[in-house]
Amino acid sequence: MLKIIKKRLMLSALTLSSTLFASSSYAQDDAIIDESRNRSIPVNITLPANHLKCSAQVKCPVVFVNAGYGISHDEYTFASKLFNAQGYLSIAVAHELKSDPALNRAQPYLTTRMENWHRGVVTLKFLVNELSVKYPEYDFTKLTLFGHSNGGDISALYAAIYPSEVSQLITLDHRRMLLPRNKNTRVLTLRGSDYPADANVLLTDQELTVYPVTQTLIEKSRHNDMYDGGPKWLVDKMSKEVAAFLENE
Repeated sequence: MLKIIKKRLMLSALTLSSTLFASSSYAQDDAIIDESRNRSIPVNITLPANHLKCSAQVKCPVVFVNAGYGISHDEYTFASKLFNAQGYLSIAVAHELKSDPALNRAQPYLTTRMENWHRGVVTLKFLVNELSVKYPEYDFTKLTLFGHSNGGDISALYAAIYPSEVSQLITLDHRRMLLPRNKNTRVLTLRGSDYPADANVLLTDQELTVYPVTQTLIEKSRHNDMYDGGPKWLVDKMSKEVAAFLENE
């Protein structure tokens, strides 16, 4: 009988160990259905390294990672891993579906692309409401938004519409939507060197003395390379800049 009890205890310990290991490397690649729009939203959700310390009483931070147009939401793992290491729940979102109209190429973009960006904002707001219930150990009231190119435009628009919900905004060379001028939202924008931003997107030298915004040009970087598939030196540089920004929070 004693041997049977010991065996059961050993099996229980192994099961618990396997569960904890699985949780620590948890990744959910799935689609969440927004029934009100009949829209299936592909997401990839990864837990922070310290997720066992997160609770409803002591909530951990949340970041939404928003892909550039034409790039998969799964191709910003350098960012998700960095955020996970810093204690964030990372939610990478695919904003573009095959059924969506193509991104408008006509100017002025603040008008012609607003439909696309607003659709992205609605998607993010739906996910905030949906996932805050599923993940009560995480703080969905003070978001960090991360976005490349068009994903950065979507992120900037969300910060403009819901300023009280966004504590930090990080963009990789978004070029169309104006950065927020908000003293309560910290901003980091990493700029590529091959294309300029549209008028008034970036802050003037005078505005930079007023608002908590950092605008960093990465020399010899290309707009289309600012994702996992870019050159290693660029991915490393972006990771270093984002990590420094988060550490100075």
